[in-house]
Amino acid sequence: MFILARALTYATLFIGFVLVFLPARVLAWSGIGAPSRFGLLQVAGGAVTAAGAMLAVTCVVTFAFVGKGTPAPFDPPRRLVVRGPYRWLRNPMYLGAAVALAGAALFYQSIALLGFTMGFVAVTHLFVVWYEEPVLSDTFGAEYHAYRARVGRWWPRRTDGGAA
Repeated sequence: MFILARALTYATLFIGFVLVFLPARVLAWSGIGAPSRFGLLQVAGGAVTAAGAMLAVTCVVTFAFVGKGTPAPFDPPRRLVVRGPYRWLRNPMYLGAAVALAGAALFYQSIALLGFTMGFVAVTHLFVVWYEEPVLSDTFGAEYHAYRARVGRWWPRRTDGGAA
């Protein structure tokens, strides 16, 4: 349970800063407030945000129970996590966060928040390529290389002869 508490604490700090505080600053800076009425875009944006958030939270819990660690680079999983959403993607937590941000951009109809989302995706990609993947390779060796060969970084791979 201590691992889960650490994982949820780190995730809450990350989510609070990157997915709540900074987007709120972007919206305030661009002069966008709460929508005056809820329409189809708000419903769709809310659904997309919820789906992304659920994916990210599932990843945090998977890190704690399967990997015996947290999403924080200074307290990483002790085991390579290849279960849960990680069966299909190597980075579903970041994808979930990006989807949640994109949903918020849709909800608020904010080009500025969409730009923030695109920046988040670019920075995350660079972090994954330049830091995470080399560290995982050094830490888990052949096990990570085999995982990397069969599971896509951002998009699922076809592994059953062509059926999706």
